[in-house]
Amino acid sequence: MDGTVRDKLASFVAERDWERFHTPENLAKSIAIESGELLECFQWGDAADDARVRDELADVLTYCMLLADRLGVDPNQLILDKLAKTREKYPVEKARGRSTKYDAL
Repeated sequence: MDGTVRDKLASFVAERDWERFHTPENLAKSIAIESGELLECFQWGDAADDARVRDELADVLTYCMLLADRLGVDPNQLILDKLAKTREKYPVEKARGRSTKYDAL
């Protein structure tokens, strides 16, 4: 068996016959749900349980990878493409050290 995360995740899902439930809509909903659970870790301050944060972050990343796979896109390339667009919106000389939205820089 190939040892990549993508392959192991696909194998895990296939063993359980869960592909039928992994529509883009369902996966997007799951990302939002798991993101809420991740946010809940910080609900009452920044002193969150590290193990729980890692578990919830893993859930978010898992559903993101499943959605990318379902859409037939490479998550690494998606990130690189978006980073290139964001780099144009936030040039270093204007954005360094600022959290201002690009249209207000």
